[in-house]
Amino acid sequence: MTNIAIIGDEQSGRTSLGSKLGKKGTDSDITLFNDDRHEQKYVYIDAKSYPKSMKSIVAALNLSDMAILCVTPNGLTPIVGECVVALDLLGFKRGIIAITKSDTSYAMEIDAFKETLKKVTAGTVLENWEVVSLNTNKDAPNAFEGIDELKEQIHKLGAGIEAEQRTKDSLPPRVVIDHFFNVTGIGIVILGKVLQGTIHTHDKIGLYPVDKKVDIRSIQTHDVDVKETGTGSRVGLGLKGLLERELERGFLLSNSELIASDFEIECTLSKFAKGGVKLDDVLHLFVGLQSDPVRVKKITVGGAEKDKLNAGETGVLKLEGGKKIAYSKEDLFLFASLEDNQRFTATGKVV
Repeated sequence: MTNIAIIGDEQSGRTSLGSKLGKKGTDSDITLFNDDRHEQKYVYIDAKSYPKSMKSIVAALNLSDMAILCVTPNGLTPIVGECVVALDLLGFKRGIIAITKSDTSYAMEIDAFKETLKKVTAGTVLENWEVVSLNTNKDAPNAFEGIDELKEQIHKLGAGIEAEQRTKDSLPPRVVIDHFFNVTGIGIVILGKVLQGTIHTHDKIGLYPVDKKVDIRSIQTHDVDVKETGTGSRVGLGLKGLLERELERGFLLSNSELIASDFEIECTLSKFAKGGVKLDDVLHLFVGLQSDPVRVKKITVGGAEKDKLNAGETGVLKLEGGKKIAYSKEDLFLFASLEDNQRFTATGKVV
């Protein structure tokens, strides 16, 4: 199964595109569109509440294996720039740039815009992404012209993703929770993605960061009951031994996680983080679907303490948070500064 984030500006046609690619499912600050009509199955995740809510795009990206960045021929906006920075910081090696609303421009203008995109994305993870133009105006005479080319690129990337997922099926299981609710006669049901490993019905597994054991009573993928499922699957799990009030989005089902509220993280600031990061700044920390405001208590560059970490610079940040976060040593932490126009600031790992 391939999970695909659809991101871009509010008027980029991303939701219209999602509804064309799949059937609408779970709808909150992110909207899921499911396509199970092929041997390769896809879930498209629209960052519905972005750009107002940063959590929306972070959730969409962290639940996905690839991304579609929607831009219009009208030109690049600051929000598109922020999307490029987020994708680059998170190291999204697979994706497609979709020039939507192609009906509003001429072919020569589209070609010129493609050249602009190449220049803007040069030196980022997007520089080798395929660029596809299509019309997302469902009322136009040539509605969704170009969609077949987009699907062809999706299938091509999806085949590589699914092959990679199978290499992770034997790893220790890890499931991230994005929605949950109480079902009469069943109990707590969570929706989420298997990040790695294989889960089975009747498995006992830990819930983090609360660090308690729960039982997997049932597993569904695409509304079909299964006994087991592996890496990349979107799942609905019936859980035993759990109350709804104990859950939050981003919690993990796993056999072992690290838990902390304070961190020392080696970070590399984006070259676009013009204000840098200073002592006592408050940053918004994201890891997976968990988030928390943290305060910068210490900055170290090359072993020496500094008052500021500059754009493009790498250093260790000592951070003080307010709640417990579950993570692994391999997890990539993403940081944002809500004070800057370009909000995404840095990524790093715990040292």
